[in-house]
Amino acid sequence: MNHHSLSAIIWLVADLLRGDYKQSEYGKVILPFTVLRRLDCVLEITKAVVVAEHADKLKTDINPEPFLLRKAGQSFYNISPLDMKKLMGDQDHIRENLCAYSQGFSAAVRDIFERFDFYTQIERLTKAGLLYQVTERFAHVDLHPDKV
Repeated sequence: MNHHSLSAIIWLVADLLRGDYKQSEYGKVILPFTVLRRLDCVLEITKAVVVAEHADKLKTDINPEPFLLRKAGQSFYNISPLDMKKLMGDQDHIRENLCAYSQGFSAAVRDIFERFDFYTQIERLTKAGLLYQVTERFAHVDLHPDKV
């Protein structure tokens, strides 16, 4: 993906936000969704093995984190069976599913979203009827480090 394509997507999201958000507030939505999608893309190939490893470790008294980090091959992981593309399959429960998905990340990543005040923006987007549309725009963007 080139700079122009990414800019176009950001402008599409900004157009959606117009009226419900001040222009100076667009970053409160665009930045956390960009980070979320980037992390989603990075974890995509190891998602299934991390979720399976988490299920296995829940049966024991062993701390699962080191195992999950190793399976993810990153310094973070997500144990939710959801990903951004799967979120698009349930428009009626997008708020609950997006919150559950973001809560499935390891503690350091959850802290990032808390610092973005992401859950406040999820609620605000829900009230404005924009959450599904914004999530959908980002779900179809490939932000994997190999592409961007």
